[in-house]
Amino acid sequence: MTYYFDHSRSSKASRSDKRTITLTALVLSLTLLLTACGGGAAETGDSTGQSASGQEQVFTLEQLAEFDGKEGRPAYIAVDGIVYDVSNIPQWSGGSHAGGSISAGKDYSEEIRSVSPHGTSVLSRAPQVGTLTEE
Repeated sequence: MTYYFDHSRSSKASRSDKRTITLTALVLSLTLLLTACGGGAAETGDSTGQSASGQEQVFTLEQLAEFDGKEGRPAYIAVDGIVYDVSNIPQWSGGSHAGGSISAGKDYSEEIRSVSPHGTSVLSRAPQVGTLTEE
């Protein structure tokens, strides 16, 4: 009995394996490159609320007012000395809250404790971007 080995089938499998390995290596390389470079945008300090070193920024009330959520600007609010980015919270769409009666870019420390039905609990959904100074 003679056995024949089908070389064409082995060659096709080998090429397919090589393509898979090459594609996997390419995807991993791109992932590593993007991960290594991913922090670059946050280091500009322009409209992210972070300083050029990536640290939280210190805001005055005047500076905070610039982050009103209008015309593409981020929406920030301050509560108890901490500045929160509420841009991605649907209830703050366009920098307005509660039907437009509340606007981003202000300190709401007193209002969130005395008027707000939800209190400070919802602030856990908003990233902290800095602190508010009394200067």
